[in-house]
Amino acid sequence: MDIISQLQEQVNTIALLAVNTFGTLQRDAPPVRLSTDYPEPAANSNPTNPNPTNGDANPNPNPNPSVNPSEEANNVAEQPKAMSAALVQAAKKFDALVAALPLSGEEAQLQRIAELQAENEAIGLELQKQLEAADLEMKQVQELFNHATDNCLNLKKPD
Repeated sequence: MDIISQLQEQVNTIALLAVNTFGTLQRDAPPVRLSTDYPEPAANSNPTNPNPTNGDANPNPNPNPSVNPSEEANNVAEQPKAMSAALVQAAKKFDALVAALPLSGEEAQLQRIAELQAENEAIGLELQKQLEAADLEMKQVQELFNHATDNCLNLKKPD
């Protein structure tokens, strides 16, 4: 894979890591009180089911009972660090790819463009000559074909 394709792939990787990191941070962020003007919600109130009187109500707020809440808190605390480390690593790889790009000034680029244009013109002239030769050969073949078909239609023997 050439260096430009690698750069494009790395930009996609960085974008994916950034989106996933921001999404995880938003998902796992603890609630924050924005204003002291609002009353504190009741500790046992459940907004989805204010009257949990049936036997199916789960009093445990932890949806995964096999995970200890302290382990979950450690995981939530470590996950952003790991994700940010992956993001920094991807950025460093991108920087290394940028550093590997060939450096040349504007004059060198203009000179290279002029060389490529001259090469393009030379190849274009060669292709034009080949096209003219092919047209000439096609006309000769058409003449021979027409002559052969006339001989066959007239049932003449070739000269």
